[in-house]
Amino acid sequence: MTFASRLKAAENLPVLSTEAFQPSSRLTFGLKPIFVGPNGLRAGWRLLMFLALFGIPVGGLVIAAHGHVRPPKEMAITPFLISVNDALMLLIVSVAAWIMGKIEHRKFCKYGLPVRQAFRKDFWFGSLLGFGAISGTLLTMFLLDGFRVTGLAVHGRTILFSLAGWGIAYLLSGLFEEFAFRGYVQYTLASGIGFWPAALVMSGLFGLGHEIADPGENVVGSVAVVLFGLLLCLFLRRTGNLWCAVGFHLGYDWGQMFYGVPDSGIVPYHNLLSSTLSGPQWLTGGMVGPEASVLTPMALLVVALVFSRYYREVRYQIQKPQSMSVTVS
Repeated sequence: MTFASRLKAAENLPVLSTEAFQPSSRLTFGLKPIFVGPNGLRAGWRLLMFLALFGIPVGGLVIAAHGHVRPPKEMAITPFLISVNDALMLLIVSVAAWIMGKIEHRKFCKYGLPVRQAFRKDFWFGSLLGFGAISGTLLTMFLLDGFRVTGLAVHGRTILFSLAGWGIAYLLSGLFEEFAFRGYVQYTLASGIGFWPAALVMSGLFGLGHEIADPGENVVGSVAVVLFGLLLCLFLRRTGNLWCAVGFHLGYDWGQMFYGVPDSGIVPYHNLLSSTLSGPQWLTGGMVGPEASVLTPMALLVVALVFSRYYREVRYQIQKPQSMSVTVS
């Protein structure tokens, strides 16, 4: 048989199909919507990446601390202790957000803490609102015979060290908590489900965190913490950044130290004034402090109305991811 006849005979042989050996694109196409949305990788997966970047180093620090350091049974909550802890947590959460910003081709300032707007009008207005809120709450409590100042708790140069130390501590606490709950996470979650649904979720988690940290928290206190979170989200939405919320956080907590009342169940340490709370728990908040008083939600409502009087425009904007696009063939 000549070569030409062999070639012709080979053309008549049945062809073995390779379709069975090709990867099916149907399964891939079916999984694609789970991971990819119209703006690239879905918000939930980006959040998981961020939580891994934040949670792994924090978990490592907790394990290392418990393995080498034995905390005393009774340890005072001092400005130095709070400052060191919250500064470290702020560094970790900021690095995690910075890495995600690089991945998403987005500037760090988009997550709520633009350095150029630090300690400007929004911050000081928030601080004034925070200090005014706790002052108004305690004034009303005083008029109802639930709060009384008995004198100075510290004297001499200790007054300045106390005021400055707690100011730094609560500033770092405000920066960490606001950026952790209303920074990258709020921004990313809002890109997936909308601003206020995301605010409800994060405010609920904010309240849950306080509930875990303070087992003595009552129902009023838990509701108040959630309302705190929603109010701080209102600040974020109307100002476009977290500086007003950080200022409010600082002003309110610093005010509790100033008046010498418990802060989420934490007994005052080197507070300025000595004071007493007396009366029913619904009025004073009991061991938890004014946070668990029925007067606090009322004060937060007044703050929201005053704030909305001066800040009416929505300035918070969410940009679509410029990266993170995933191509699945």
